[in-house]
Amino acid sequence: MTAGSDEAENELRSGLRALALNLSDSQLQGLLTYRELVEKWNRRFNLLGSSELPRFVSRHLLDSLALCKQLHGAQRVLDVGTGAGLPGLPLAIALPEIGFVLLDSNAKKTRFLFQARLALGLDNLQIENSRVELYQSPDQIDIVICRAFASLSEILRLTRHCFGSDTTLLALKGRFPAQEIAQIPEEFKITCDRSLSIPGNDSERHVIAVRMSS
Repeated sequence: MTAGSDEAENELRSGLRALALNLSDSQLQGLLTYRELVEKWNRRFNLLGSSELPRFVSRHLLDSLALCKQLHGAQRVLDVGTGAGLPGLPLAIALPEIGFVLLDSNAKKTRFLFQARLALGLDNLQIENSRVELYQSPDQIDIVICRAFASLSEILRLTRHCFGSDTTLLALKGRFPAQEIAQIPEEFKITCDRSLSIPGNDSERHVIAVRMSS
């Protein structure tokens, strides 16, 4: 193991403790292997900006895993605009009992995700190369998640056909999106907005939960 890998593992272990997440050694190694796969394939598939790679653990792994506790009880989760697999792939490693669908219209990125799923042996992961407005799920979606994808109103417009009466959108945002919240369609309501503390990342972070109005 390289010095950089040792540093990443120490940072990840510390961050998991701060998030009060108790993952097995195999899950932790899965997260580290995923990080290595992103670094390996990044130049070919343009997964992330090169400046993001040194901060991958805090900015991407721990940022994604901060949603873990809000997914408990879900059976099927749709990650819209997943890109390199964020936040869905780290969550699929941490929550093997939940089925995740990773959706992206970029064929290069979904090819990478197929490779990552195979390398990591993630049976609870489904990859879909499609525009979100064209995607049709054969099963009920319990939670829609997205990260750095679009405004709340645009996300809701594009995913409206995926919503059932019990579906929740969890949108990861930076600064508190007061203007976006004010502009969501009347058929939806905010059920929760929380500030997140991401270990190793001082940037402002919020998760906004949205459901259909009753």
